[in-house]
Amino acid sequence: MSKNVLLTGGSGFIGKYLTEVLIANGFSVSVLSRDDRKNTPLITYYKWDLKNDFIEEEAILKADYIIHLAGEGIVEKRWTEKRKKAILESRTKPVKLIFNVLKKKNKSLDAFISASAIGIYGAYTRKQICTEYQPPANDFLGVTCQKWEEAVDEINSLGIRTVKVRTGIVFGKNEGFLKKIAPSFKAGFGTIIGSGKQYLPWIHIEDLCQIYLKAVIDPEMHGAYNAAITDNTTNGSFSKILANLYGYKIWLPKVPTFLIRFALGEMSVAVLEGQRVSSEKIQKTGFEFQFTDIETALSHSLS
Repeated sequence: MSKNVLLTGGSGFIGKYLTEVLIANGFSVSVLSRDDRKNTPLITYYKWDLKNDFIEEEAILKADYIIHLAGEGIVEKRWTEKRKKAILESRTKPVKLIFNVLKKKNKSLDAFISASAIGIYGAYTRKQICTEYQPPANDFLGVTCQKWEEAVDEINSLGIRTVKVRTGIVFGKNEGFLKKIAPSFKAGFGTIIGSGKQYLPWIHIEDLCQIYLKAVIDPEMHGAYNAAITDNTTNGSFSKILANLYGYKIWLPKVPTFLIRFALGEMSVAVLEGQRVSSEKIQKTGFEFQFTDIETALSHSLS
C-alpha cells in the first residue's frame, strides 16, 4: 500500500500544487478541511474545527506523514491585535491539536513537516545573508515564526522526525504573490514600492513542492531549512523585470514609504522591508533548484 500524507491547508495555493506532486510520486493524500467535502479517487477529506478544538482522529491515525501548511494570510488584513492573534493561533493551534492526538494514541509518524517563513529573521533590510542558525528576531513576524516552530518542536519531542521549511515569496502561475500584484503590472500601472531597495527572497512553486517532497522521502532531513533563492533581488529589480515581461518600462513614480505606512499601519513592514537568506543548507542535502533566475521564474509563472 502507498504511504499516506496528511495535509493541513491542502486547499490553498501551495497545498493544491503539492497534492499533485505527492500523488504523482505514488503517495496517497488526505486533507483536513473546515468544510464538508466529498472524497475523490485520489484524495480523502477529514473534518477539523480549530475554534472548537475538534479534529477527526482517524486522519491522524491513518497518516504516515503530516505536512502542516495551514495559516491565516500575513498581508490579507491590517495587523490589529485581534488579527495578530489569529495569524499566530492559525499556525500553532493545529500543531497542538495534532500533538495531543499523537500523544494520546501513542501514534508515530515517519515525519512531521511544517511550513515556516523567512519572516523569522525579522522585518528589516540589511546586506547580511541569513542562515538557519541565526536567532529569531523580536518583532511580530520573528516572534510568530518562533512560536510556530516551537510548536513543531513539541512533535519532535515525541521522537518524530520534524522538518521546518522557511519559505520566501512563492511564484506560481497566476497564484500567490503574483495573483495580487501582476494585474496592475499587466495593465501598465506597475511601479516600485517604497525605496525599492528591500530584498525580495523568492522561490518558484515547483521548487518549493520538490523541497517538501524531499523532506518526506529523505530521512536525513531534519530541522529548519530556508526555501528561497540566494540572490540580490530587490523590490525595485523585481518590479522592473515584471514590467519588462509585460512589454514596458516603469513610468509611474515609486509609491512613497509614508503612504504605505499610512495605508497598512504596522503591516507595512511586510512590504517595505526584506531579508537576504542562504539556501546553502538545503542544497547540501543534494537538492537542486530548477529556477534560479528570477526572470525565467517570472516568465514561467506568467505563461
